[in-house]
Amino acid sequence: MQWNERIEINPAVLAGKPVIRGTRLAVDFIVGLLAQGWTQADILRNYPGVSHDDISACLQYASEALRAEKVYPLTPAGAG
Repeated sequence: MQWNERIEINPAVLAGKPVIRGTRLAVDFIVGLLAQGWTQADILRNYPGVSHDDISACLQYASEALRAEKVYPLTPAGAG
């Protein structure tokens, strides 16, 4: 499964944030719940419209977004 089968980016939904297709649940919200210690079972119980595949797609999307991120260290002022 590819994340784009379950995640959509639509300017008309949640201002274009990536969401689980057919919902208004943002990828960052789901990843945030997992970061706070929620289990997949907790998410599935509290959000019945979400599936295991949806959660996996959120993690896959986040992983790809971070992999593509570029970091350019800044040189402190006065350092040569």
